Amino acid sequence: MLQLSITGFYASLLALLYLGLTINIIRLRLSLQIGIGSGGNKVLAAAIRIHGNFAEYVPLALILLACYELNNGDATILHAIGALLIISRVFHAIGLSKSIGASLQRQIAMLSTFVVLIVLAVVNIRLFIVA
Repeated sequence: MLQLSITGFYASLLALLYLGLTINIIRLRLSLQIGIGSGGNKVLAAAIRIHGNFAEYVPLALILLACYELNNGDATILHAIGALLIISRVFHAIGLSKSIGASLQRQIAMLSTFVVLIVLAVVNIRLFIVA
């Protein structure tokens, strides 16, 4: 029987974070009375980008994580990469919330996200070649 319990755990945590980011946008839209777009509001624009960036990177990372788990990847690596992905997404939200420009948290977040994608791509390619 195929199981994705580790990927499922991290996907669930990330889903909760995604919902939190979504609720933040809704809260801002209601308080600012802006129905679509950012209306030129920098705080709302940043919240929209945090949410968008999450939606751009997390699905691919979860697909790669699931592939690795389905191919009997090492549980320690799965947990390390899953935890790093969560930390990177939290750091990204914090960094972009503090400044729309460069910030240490944002740089760490993107570097960490790239590490997650690269490591998962490499281990999945390696499993394919070795199999």
